[in-house]
Amino acid sequence: MPAVAAKSRVVLIDRPGGPEVLRLEERQVEAPREGEVLLRHTAIGVNFIDIQHCSGRYPLPSYPATLGIEAAGVVLDVGAGVQGVRPGQRVVYSFPPVGSYADLRVVGAEHLVPIPDRVPDDLAAAGFNKGLTAHYLLHTTYPVQPGETIVVHAAAGGVGSLLCQWASARGATVIGVVGSEEKVATAASNGCRHVVVNPREDLPARVRALTGGEGVPVVYDSVGRDTFEASLLCLRPRGTLVSFGTASGPIPPFDLFRLNTLGSLYVTSPAYVTHTAARPELLRRAGDFFKALSEGELRVALGRVYDLADAAAAHQDLQARRTTGASILRPAAS
Repeated sequence: MPAVAAKSRVVLIDRPGGPEVLRLEERQVEAPREGEVLLRHTAIGVNFIDIQHCSGRYPLPSYPATLGIEAAGVVLDVGAGVQGVRPGQRVVYSFPPVGSYADLRVVGAEHLVPIPDRVPDDLAAAGFNKGLTAHYLLHTTYPVQPGETIVVHAAAGGVGSLLCQWASARGATVIGVVGSEEKVATAASNGCRHVVVNPREDLPARVRALTGGEGVPVVYDSVGRDTFEASLLCLRPRGTLVSFGTASGPIPPFDLFRLNTLGSLYVTSPAYVTHTAARPELLRRAGDFFKALSEGELRVALGRVYDLADAAAAHQDLQARRTTGASILRPAAS
């Protein structure tokens, strides 16, 4: 087992910007200290928050900075006092600070979750952050009940795919929203009973027609600026808009009194970190996700696989909404 410094490829940015600011560099990785673990990554998740970190929408504390919050890998070495993980074990994580775009990484042991035998590394890395996000959105932010009709934006995307599948399995009727005709079949396969192509169709009008004019109790919106107004107009009185992403850009300033006039609506913006910060909660959500995955209740649609050196291309495709499912980066072979 490594006990000395090793070399690793990492993807860095020196300043905020677009995909063009990503660069590959080789760096030394030190042996793990107390409470830390050295991982060899086997698959690295690509999430829209990576683009937000790169662009400066979510500022990073210093530069140069390595991107990425999620990866699966194998434990190579452990520091003093580490319990619960051992060399040779397969694990996955998703947490700040950034740094998962690398072949090797030292991380705090408290962030690691063992991967069940039946779950491949690629699916763990592609689905962990998205699966746990879908879990807290569906079970905590707004606990969806059987028989309810809900709206899910980006129904063919990473989180949206899992959210639609899980809600459908719980007995909800899902109205999925996609950005192109090509994604309709994918959304339908994710359990959406109805699929709306935005902006080609009038989303609020379609939702009202499908619900007898009532509207829905909840809209899950990861798109942001381009869909915020339409999402509000889909809600029934005292409905909830769950805004958990801004793929199209930040939501403009908004007069809160409009929530009053539109029917005493609620708007919330839940964060992954506040729903996984306590380790018991992290393990509970991870356990539910892996159980659903292992039993076939959920399917992680693995999208494109890129070499770590091609991280910029992965960002370009994700920004342009050319992807379906979840994309990953492939680290160097061991």
